[in-house]
Amino acid sequence: MKQRILWIDDEIELFKPHIIFLEKKGYEVITATFAAEGIDLLKQQKFDVIFLDEQMPGLHGLDALMEIRRIDPYLPVVMITKSEEENIMEEAIGKEITDYLIKPINPNEIIVSLKKIFRKRDLVTEQSIQNYQREFRSIAMDLSYTDTWDGWVELYKKLLYWDLKLDEIDDRQMREIFEGQMAEANRAFFRFVEQNYMDRLQETGDELPALSHEVLGRYLLPDAGKPVLLVVIDNLRYDQWMSIYPLLKDRFRLRAEHAYYSILPTATQYARNALFAGLMPAQIKKRFPQYWKDDPDEGGKNLYEKEFFTDFLQRKKVRADIEFFKILNYRFGERTARDIPSLGAKDIIVTVYNFVDMISHAKTEMDMIKELAANDQAYRALTATWFENSPLYHIIEAAARQGRTIHLTTDHGTINVKRPTKVIGDKETSLNLRYKLGRSLTYNDKDVMACHRPERLQLPSPYVGGTYIFAREDYFFVYPNNYTHYAQHFRNTYQHGGISLQEMVVPYVILEPK
Repeated sequence: MKQRILWIDDEIELFKPHIIFLEKKGYEVITATFAAEGIDLLKQQKFDVIFLDEQMPGLHGLDALMEIRRIDPYLPVVMITKSEEENIMEEAIGKEITDYLIKPINPNEIIVSLKKIFRKRDLVTEQSIQNYQREFRSIAMDLSYTDTWDGWVELYKKLLYWDLKLDEIDDRQMREIFEGQMAEANRAFFRFVEQNYMDRLQETGDELPALSHEVLGRYLLPDAGKPVLLVVIDNLRYDQWMSIYPLLKDRFRLRAEHAYYSILPTATQYARNALFAGLMPAQIKKRFPQYWKDDPDEGGKNLYEKEFFTDFLQRKKVRADIEFFKILNYRFGERTARDIPSLGAKDIIVTVYNFVDMISHAKTEMDMIKELAANDQAYRALTATWFENSPLYHIIEAAARQGRTIHLTTDHGTINVKRPTKVIGDKETSLNLRYKLGRSLTYNDKDVMACHRPERLQLPSPYVGGTYIFAREDYFFVYPNNYTHYAQHFRNTYQHGGISLQEMVVPYVILEPK
């Protein structure tokens, strides 16, 4: 079917050669001498693009553009003008023209404009596929040779770049190829962590990517002398941060973007407490026996982040007046946003926001959320939509108006689990699907990293002979009882606690108001 062009210009007779040229190229061109005539045609017929003169008697081109947008907000419009005045073009662009051409027009300019409109997606797709095919070989080589913590951060960022780039094109085959490469990356990353994690816990130095208990000392404390908003979004993956950033970049300057490693287990009880305390979990239990709860213990496991953070600042000899908010629902988030303007005297405002964690848990239990977040692309999009309309966005804006530097981070990420693996434990074994702590665990050695001496991981154990196991890649633990039911129930849900790039490599970003 021919693509149909509506050309509106009071001097349309001058463009007869151009129209003949377009018709020979396979386009159908319908003309109108006045804007009102063209708008009537648009109400009666369907067109693929409009060429619109900017200066016409009667209804002016920019006014006609507003009428066109009311009829069809998404119809491509190419403005044709004799003027190159900046204010005219800014107004036209503000009213969402697709392209513009300056008279006198060369027929080839028209063809280029039409190609940009009609073939842009195809051209972007073709170029992206070619670029990824070239990059695929380089990434495959990197997977074989990457053997440093920094190297894995850079490789993961490269994979995420292509993950988001492939979102822009509709090519199922390329998406499957990429997912295969990401799975291979997680296999190699698991081997790396299994061989190097215990040694990393003994190492220090700013040349290494930070771990959970090191991150605030390295990145927050240098800003502790000026007003700061620290935002900790539970469960925020690196790719979710990348989907959020476009919503902030017009208002904020990205001063720094760091990747750090969540400790094991990549679970809130361990990783977030370590983040605020600046200590590993075994040290937290020793220093705060009244606050720490082991896995089998009843009660909340993250009730004392403020106390841990206050103690951390005191140990670092940082004097700061802090305010601490833990936001678990929309109403409290809105109230917090309203409270921010009254907190100008506070040095550090801390906001812990649990929404992304709630998405991942809701996906496990609710069929509707399973459909809304069916895969990583949808999970990213859902996170971005939430953030744009959330009280957290309002909190950040209110803090920016106070001139605060925004530190935004998370405690750990999540992974979409696909493969069940059997585990057997007693009734006191922890319930998490990606890690287990128990006394007498039975499991498949090939599917886990096991540690029979928790002190080597600087983790507490409530009993002698406790063993931690961490699921690799996209595995999740299921008990043999009613195995088929639970394997089906938890497959394709977002879980955390184990070893994967998505869970362990997470963002810490610093934003400043423009």
